[in-house]
Amino acid sequence: MNTSGSTTRRRLLMALPLAGAGAVGVAFWKMLSGMQHGSFNPHDINAPVLDRPVPDFNLPGLAPAQGFGTQDLKTLQAPVLVNFFASWCIPCVAEMPTLMAFKDQLPIWGVAYKDKPENAAAFLRHSGNPFARLGNDPEGRAGMDWGLSGVPETFLIGPGGVIRWHTAAPLTEDIIRGTILPLAARLKTP
Repeated sequence: MNTSGSTTRRRLLMALPLAGAGAVGVAFWKMLSGMQHGSFNPHDINAPVLDRPVPDFNLPGLAPAQGFGTQDLKTLQAPVLVNFFASWCIPCVAEMPTLMAFKDQLPIWGVAYKDKPENAAAFLRHSGNPFARLGNDPEGRAGMDWGLSGVPETFLIGPGGVIRWHTAAPLTEDIIRGTILPLAARLKTP
């Protein structure tokens, strides 16, 4: 009977959880360190969808607006913002005045994500409706195809239906004036 081999194996098995906990601790420490120095942004997610065509989807309209789908975005001649929102989303409530302020400068198309149509309609009646077109995604299938991590999320779609910009954070006046509007101006076809 080889007791030294089983003792070594037992020690190795005991050390694996400790090593895993240590790795998680180091990652957490790096995240906290980045937050302290201002270099960690939890909203700065990897967006592998940039510079790719919009996914295949087709959303029914949410009254009184007309729904939309892939073909509608692929035939665009000018950029449009696609904003995923929900009535139950607190950051979406905070974002709505900003969207209302800029709706005349850049078309905004909305997607009610995992929301009941009556709740989304009541939310827009209360907050204002900045959306030129409004699709309903009650099951969240289109959101999954777009790679959503939550709401609100906004995509700038360029001519031809190509995703040119994306954020997983509420839009602010600074983001719209400093990033979105200049990029949209460059994307307009002559």
